Amino acid sequence: MSRSFHALFLTLLALLLTGCGETWNNPYPVAESGKNILYTAFIDRPKHLDPVQSYSEDEITFTAQIYEPPLQYHYLKRPYTLIPATAEAVPQPRYLDAQGKELPANSPAAQIAFTDYVIAIKPGIRYQPHAAFARNPAAGYLYHDLSTEQLSHITTMADFAVRDTRELVAEDYVYGIKRLAHPHLHSPILGLMSGYIVGLSDFAKDLQKSALVIRQTQRDAWLDLRKHPLDGAEVIDRYHYRIRIKGKYPQFLYWLAMPFFSPMPWEADKFYSQPGMAEKNLTLDWYPVGTGPYMLTENDPNARMVLQRNPNFHEERYPCEGEPEDKKAGLLNDCGKRLPFIDQVVFTREKEQIPYWNKFLQGYYDASGISSDAFDQAVQVTGGGQATLTDAMQAQGITLSTSVATSTFYMGFNWLDPLVGGSNPATAERARKLRQAISIAINQEEFISIFQNGRGVAAQGPIPPGIFGYREGAEGINHTMYDWVAGQARRKPIAEAKRLLAEAGWPNGRDAATGAPLVIYLDTTVTGVGSKARMDWLNKQLSQINVQLVVRNTDYNRFQEKIRKGAAQLFYFGWNADYPDPENFLFLLSSQQSAVLHDGSNAVNYSNPAYDALFAQMQTMDDGPQRQVLIDQMVEQLRKDAPWIWGFHPKDYSLQHAWLKNRKPGKVGNNTLKYQRVDAGLRAIKRAEWNQPAPWPMMLVLLGGAAVLWLVIRAYWQREQQAGAEPG
Repeated sequence: MSRSFHALFLTLLALLLTGCGETWNNPYPVAESGKNILYTAFIDRPKHLDPVQSYSEDEITFTAQIYEPPLQYHYLKRPYTLIPATAEAVPQPRYLDAQGKELPANSPAAQIAFTDYVIAIKPGIRYQPHAAFARNPAAGYLYHDLSTEQLSHITTMADFAVRDTRELVAEDYVYGIKRLAHPHLHSPILGLMSGYIVGLSDFAKDLQKSALVIRQTQRDAWLDLRKHPLDGAEVIDRYHYRIRIKGKYPQFLYWLAMPFFSPMPWEADKFYSQPGMAEKNLTLDWYPVGTGPYMLTENDPNARMVLQRNPNFHEERYPCEGEPEDKKAGLLNDCGKRLPFIDQVVFTREKEQIPYWNKFLQGYYDASGISSDAFDQAVQVTGGGQATLTDAMQAQGITLSTSVATSTFYMGFNWLDPLVGGSNPATAERARKLRQAISIAINQEEFISIFQNGRGVAAQGPIPPGIFGYREGAEGINHTMYDWVAGQARRKPIAEAKRLLAEAGWPNGRDAATGAPLVIYLDTTVTGVGSKARMDWLNKQLSQINVQLVVRNTDYNRFQEKIRKGAAQLFYFGWNADYPDPENFLFLLSSQQSAVLHDGSNAVNYSNPAYDALFAQMQTMDDGPQRQVLIDQMVEQLRKDAPWIWGFHPKDYSLQHAWLKNRKPGKVGNNTLKYQRVDAGLRAIKRAEWNQPAPWPMMLVLLGGAAVLWLVIRAYWQREQQAGAEPG
């Protein structure tokens, strides 16, 4: 064989063997190795990142890190406690009568016509660098009047060469409130806030007219909200603004911790309103502008999104107090240190749970939830019912955090339905006993055990643990559904459900008059893996009392239409707290929130004048013994009427690697990334340790390939030799 073929063979073999000692499965660029980056994942792409339009859990993961409403929740304290964010202090309400005269703080709610909240903003807070603030030497804005030619060279925000910033002022918060009523936007809270913020409803109508006039004279022109006054949101001076609401509504302070009430600089609104910007996805829904600890620098919602530290973020320190167990858990070790700790947060889209879970185990995600499929691999339940990590998880230094979510899941009976509803006085008592019987028959504890891996607390009413008004132990059980036996709640026996069913006129699941079977219709959107098992389980539960279940599967849009029209009979629903107050759960059963009558959040259309009267009193009260008495009465009324089959409050299980610090799960406060910290050095060591390639299988494959290559080259060389030896 010639030396040239020999050299070729050795070169190819060397190329095959190159990289044998490297980690081949790292999904991230080599340039990111060892950097101060937190790696996490998202499943569903966010639709809105504009703060007045965004209202989903998938979106607030991003918006809460970018925008800063005036208030926020203390990261460690439970129950959740409001503290200042950009505000100097949590504002105190100032009560006024109908003539605008100030009233004492202890005035009855009936005398209070208006409540004023004056918010003072900390001076010196600055926005993230952004093209909307960029100016030329003559102090004019560089990018506020882009021509079609200029815009043709722009595809992403990175194409704007100049960025600048400016100070946050009170006018930005007022401008943000006005955007709730912008005619080109669709804020999900406009209807609710129009009932509270003075003048907001009329302001929305005036903006509609102004937008129409502008459209008729100058298409796509910007609607400058500074020119339109709003009585309920007024600038006092550079750092102070006032919000005036109708009556007394103590829960309004919680709204001031939500992105809806974040500031919006007019420059950003003007910048993004230019013709041609939306077609290039150059909008607030894609590129937010805020004062928060992070800014969105990469947005590919189908693959990867990146939050980068805001270089202009104002001074904020890690908390020094929390719950008693926080110190033991190391959550106070960074007391007083400046935030944020992490330079960058990389979100990778994972559409399936299995690759998400595997990458977590390999160290490529810093934290993870636990899917049902992975539960047994991660968690073992002791004889006493306590969840602990498996030996394999502990060996990797993984830790487990659990908390009961401020959420509730339930099955709703449509109050307007002639069979199970309570709107007809002639059949109300029969329907009530029917609802109670079905509620007893559906064993929530069994559902939690089978389908939630034990991750839940059976609900005794609408209010979850951690919210004022929730009762623990014997005083908190639903006596219609449970007995208190040996220090714990025990679901009433099936015999009790059968007795109630017979009293309702359905002995043994048959109409006492006609003998017709009792058929209940369940409307659901549940599909996919496990849905059949859940429906089979539900059928089995109802068969205990001889009730037949018919499941009507439908798509989400059709299901929502049925809820709006009151066309469903029984359905699954749930609610996550917007803010940590019992009013946020009890309003779900107020008749004024009826889905059919008022397009509200009362999906079952429950109506009871006694409950409504108590709700009206409770709603305006501060937490205390008197409010608790009213809440107890309301919850007891709901237990008796049973408009919901009380389901469960889920338990959140969160896993994290040893290098991730200061992570405390919670459903209410969402601006949590600024508190977390990573030990990038330890992560790099563990990743290398857990992802070593197995050399021998690869070596066998390579040697096999080399042998084939040798035979091919040898055959080729032999043919060449024979061709060269033939006579010419």
